Amino acid sequence: YLSVLFTVYLLPMGMYSPCIQDTEKLQPAPKLIAHRGAPMLAPENTLMSFEKALEAGGEGIETDVTISYDGVPFLMCDSTLTRTTNVAEVFPNRTHLHASMFSWADLQQLNAGDWFLLRDPFGTASSLSEQDCSRVHNQSIPSLAQFLQMASHSGSLVLFDLHKPPHGHPYSQSYINVTLQVVHAHISSSQVLWLTSEDRELIHALDPELQQSSGEEVSVQELKSSKITRLNLHYSTMSQQKISKYQSENISTNLYVISQPWLYTLAWCAGAQSVTTNSVHILSNISKPLFLMTPHEYSLMWILTDVVSAFLILMVFIFHW
Repeated sequence: YLSVLFTVYLLPMGMYSPCIQDTEKLQPAPKLIAHRGAPMLAPENTLMSFEKALEAGGEGIETDVTISYDGVPFLMCDSTLTRTTNVAEVFPNRTHLHASMFSWADLQQLNAGDWFLLRDPFGTASSLSEQDCSRVHNQSIPSLAQFLQMASHSGSLVLFDLHKPPHGHPYSQSYINVTLQVVHAHISSSQVLWLTSEDRELIHALDPELQQSSGEEVSVQELKSSKITRLNLHYSTMSQQKISKYQSENISTNLYVISQPWLYTLAWCAGAQSVTTNSVHILSNISKPLFLMTPHEYSLMWILTDVVSAFLILMVFIFHW
């Protein structure tokens, strides 16, 4: 019994948390990149959603880009249109088609907001004002050009996944060039975090101002040879040590998708430069980590806890006898 008790007492001294550090070593708060806008406040990947995210304090906006059958890049995460539009009502015989197999004129006929109020994916629809509900009903699928114009006007960073069209699509070989043309026409390249790995060297040669980003955790040497300056990775794959190593080589780390305040606190303490989040309106109100203590404070806390508990256990034995 005593050996088990002694082990339990010493166990906290060997525990690790990035939030156990001296205050002066704490890095600045991670920038907030809005995941498909503010999907708790408006339908994802709509202009309303991105407006809400920027109003709430987002410093960047993230989306997914697909190219239409007639060559217009537009915002859509899923491979089909069924989840976030009323395609089943407007084109009932085409619901199975890949989103890129619709023309831009077809896409503009779809409503991209009603589903949000019907399905209430985050349980937040009831908190919307009457005016916001009316706006939701009027949302349509935005083009990449509209998205970039908004980002350019606000000066925010832009991060997007570019989906390759299926085989047989008219733009399956030129979709990257078409997308680059839209980027150059509507926003400063320095605001764009370019994730697409295909033809990366050529793209960097054509536009060195693009911030080359990668979704793969590889060696620093490989990242530098590809001119990559930012990693975009799931939070579970990174540690404080890894983030620090990349930062020492001037490679920033963006972690996704972080929407809970406690998880944002861990990312902050670990030194992440930015996070992708569904809850910009919540995380933007956090001015300091929810829990942060120096190693001295942590040790003192557990020593006092151990002393008090040992005293109580001793008293129990004395009175029991």
